[in-house]
Amino acid sequence: MDELMTDHDQTLCRLNNASLDTLPEKILRPTYDRSALTPGIVHIGVGNFHRAHQAWYVHRLMQQGKAMDWAIIGASVRHEDAEQRARLLAQDCLTTLIELDPAGTSAEVVGSMIGYLPIEEGHGPLIRQLSDPAIRIVSLTVTEGGYFLDPATKRFDPRHPDIQHDASHLDTPRTAFGAIVSALALRRTASHGPFTCQSCDNLPGNGAILGEVVRGLAEMVDLDLARWINENVSFPNSMVDCIVPATGPKERALANTFGVADEAPVTHENFRQWVLEEDFCAGRPAWETVGAIVSDNVHSYEAMKLRLLNGGHQIIAAPAELLGLQTIAEAMVHPLIKGLFRKVALTEIAPLVPSVPGMGPSDYVDLIDGRFANPAIYDTVRRVAFDGSSRHTGAIIPVIRDALAAGSDIKGLALSQALWSFMCLGVRADGSKIEPNDPEWRALTKAASDALSDPIAWLEQRQFYGAIADDEAFATAFSQAHRSLQAMGVEATLNSYLAD
Repeated sequence: MDELMTDHDQTLCRLNNASLDTLPEKILRPTYDRSALTPGIVHIGVGNFHRAHQAWYVHRLMQQGKAMDWAIIGASVRHEDAEQRARLLAQDCLTTLIELDPAGTSAEVVGSMIGYLPIEEGHGPLIRQLSDPAIRIVSLTVTEGGYFLDPATKRFDPRHPDIQHDASHLDTPRTAFGAIVSALALRRTASHGPFTCQSCDNLPGNGAILGEVVRGLAEMVDLDLARWINENVSFPNSMVDCIVPATGPKERALANTFGVADEAPVTHENFRQWVLEEDFCAGRPAWETVGAIVSDNVHSYEAMKLRLLNGGHQIIAAPAELLGLQTIAEAMVHPLIKGLFRKVALTEIAPLVPSVPGMGPSDYVDLIDGRFANPAIYDTVRRVAFDGSSRHTGAIIPVIRDALAAGSDIKGLALSQALWSFMCLGVRADGSKIEPNDPEWRALTKAASDALSDPIAWLEQRQFYGAIADDEAFATAFSQAHRSLQAMGVEATLNSYLAD
């Protein structure tokens, strides 16, 4: 057994294949023979969410002796992921999942991932692996901002330099989508058949968007290839849900308390949901037997989750950051932030959200209220606020458009945008600095600064707001909220909104 001692003289078991049988009894571990697994999935973007979600569902099937030919090969197109790759390979791609239930924590080692491809310029190893006919699903978690979409239209933008490069150098692409198209071209030539492209990102119509990007790039390369992809490759829509904080020293120390030394553990809440369209051109694991929902109504589940949970996160994150709160759970203890979330969610968002089997929008608000408030989840405000330029445009701004079209209340939604603007100034209420936290931070800060003299300058970011900037009712509500924040501060403005 590979052991090491901590500073507190606690013997820890270093996580790897050789140590699985000697892990402490309180840790669940794979009961299947990992040496018998063969790959069927390549996952691009091996972050914490994937390891707590899709990898867990595959693992649960393997625990039943099923899906042994659906093991996961990890991949990345980001060179900054090299350190994480090394950490995972050092422990044979095993991950300790720690469930943070308010009633107590528990741990399970997941073994469904069996490799992690080298990260190289031109992504040769990735293209070769995707070309293997054994690979039948290529899944992705590349974040909402990783799909090369025009921010205003949310449609594929072929003008991006990396997309232009891939169209001209498909054998040495820069992007995941270039690698996918390159591999599909090779499979077509070799008569190996297609694979399913499966987005696991928080995007409305994530499969349709992934299909648009892959087909759009293919059209720039070879129209015959694009037609073959359109006729043969499937892009199922899905809704994914589980709150998964980032990993740092605190999480590694928590793994130690279970007697295991894991350099890349994952903590997660005691809730998961995965809703899938039945559209897999080369087969799939039987995920529905371990809790996934296969439905032809993914969009309703997606609308509820994206608008109320992801949108709710953004409503909370900006005032929490401005008031210097560290975690989402702390934010939900703050009566003004909790009140803001519940009032906007129940009165402005929920009326625009369809019900799903067994769950209405107001019930879902209560569910996520409890999830956000889970004190065992150390989910930082900074993580949730990251990349607001993608997250607001994906989860909040579409609700604003629908509310304006329906003639319904938008006062709280307008306040959420004013709070985001003030957060992007980069200064908290106590004068401390908010570090840059968005790929568009410089432009956002400039717009936020201009809005101090003319609030409408923030809405003139047409790449986000489009025609919303021209709507008199929204512009008025936004300007009033913005001027209140400027004159009275965050807490007084929230008090005023809640008292109205």
